[in-house]
Amino acid sequence: MTDSVKNFKVRVTPHAKQNKVVQDGDILRVYTTTAPEKGRANGAVIELLSEYLKIPKSRIKISKGLAFREKTITVDG
Repeated sequence: MTDSVKNFKVRVTPHAKQNKVVQDGDILRVYTTTAPEKGRANGAVIELLSEYLKIPKSRIKISKGLAFREKTITVDG
Protein backbone atom coordinates (compact mmCIF):
# COMPACT_ATOMS: atom_id res chain seq x y z
CA MET A 1 0.00 0.00 0.00
CA THR A 2 1.39 3.43 -0.94
CA ASP A 3 0.68 6.72 0.73
CA SER A 4 -0.61 9.47 -1.49
CA VAL A 5 1.08 12.85 -1.39
CA LYS A 6 -0.75 15.98 -2.47
CA ASN A 7 0.77 19.37 -3.21
CA PHE A 8 -1.07 22.66 -3.45
CA LYS A 9 -0.30 26.36 -3.31
CA VAL A 10 -1.29 28.85 -0.63
CA ARG A 11 -1.00 32.61 -0.43
CA VAL A 12 -0.34 33.84 3.11
CA THR A 13 -1.32 37.20 4.55
CA PRO A 14 0.37 37.81 7.92
CA HIS A 15 -0.83 40.50 10.34
CA ALA A 16 -4.44 39.92 9.20
CA LYS A 17 -7.39 41.03 11.32
CA GLN A 18 -8.50 37.44 11.85
CA ASN A 19 -7.32 33.87 11.27
CA LYS A 20 -9.08 32.22 8.34
CA VAL A 21 -8.62 30.10 5.23
CA VAL A 22 -10.45 31.03 2.02
CA GLN A 23 -10.63 29.05 -1.25
CA ASP A 24 -9.85 31.35 -4.20
CA GLY A 25 -9.90 29.33 -7.41
CA ASP A 26 -6.93 26.95 -7.44
CA ILE A 27 -5.23 28.60 -4.47
CA LEU A 28 -6.01 28.73 -0.77
CA ARG A 29 -5.60 32.11 0.89
CA VAL A 30 -4.47 31.81 4.49
CA TYR A 31 -4.92 34.86 6.72
CA THR A 32 -3.10 34.82 10.04
CA THR A 33 -2.86 37.39 12.81
CA THR A 34 0.67 36.17 13.53
CA ALA A 35 3.72 38.20 12.56
CA PRO A 36 6.19 36.66 10.09
CA GLU A 37 9.01 36.49 12.61
CA LYS A 38 11.18 33.45 13.37
CA GLY A 39 8.82 31.06 11.57
CA ARG A 40 5.79 31.91 13.72
CA ALA A 41 3.57 32.68 10.72
CA ASN A 42 4.58 29.37 9.09
CA GLY A 43 3.55 27.53 12.24
CA ALA A 44 0.24 29.39 12.23
CA VAL A 45 -0.31 28.47 8.57
CA ILE A 46 0.16 24.78 9.35
CA GLU A 47 -2.20 25.01 12.31
CA LEU A 48 -4.89 26.83 10.31
CA LEU A 49 -4.61 24.36 7.41
CA SER A 50 -4.85 21.48 9.86
CA GLU A 51 -8.14 22.83 11.18
CA TYR A 52 -9.45 23.69 7.69
CA LEU A 53 -8.56 20.29 6.17
CA LYS A 54 -9.40 18.37 9.37
CA ILE A 55 -6.13 16.47 9.39
CA PRO A 56 -3.26 16.29 11.92
CA LYS A 57 -0.58 18.98 11.73
CA SER A 58 2.05 16.25 11.44
CA ARG A 59 0.78 15.46 7.91
CA ILE A 60 1.27 19.03 6.65
CA LYS A 61 4.62 20.41 5.51
CA ILE A 62 5.67 23.64 3.81
CA SER A 63 7.79 22.23 1.01
CA LYS A 64 8.56 25.49 -0.80
CA GLY A 65 8.49 29.18 0.07
CA LEU A 66 9.28 29.24 3.79
CA ALA A 67 10.32 32.90 3.62
CA PHE A 68 7.73 34.02 1.05
CA ARG A 69 3.99 34.68 0.98
CA GLU A 70 3.37 32.10 -1.74
CA LYS A 71 4.06 28.62 -0.45
CA THR A 72 3.73 25.06 -1.68
CA ILE A 73 2.14 22.76 0.87
CA THR A 74 2.65 19.00 0.90
CA VAL A 75 0.09 16.77 2.61
CA ASP A 76 1.01 13.14 3.29
CA GLY A 77 -1.69 10.51 3.11
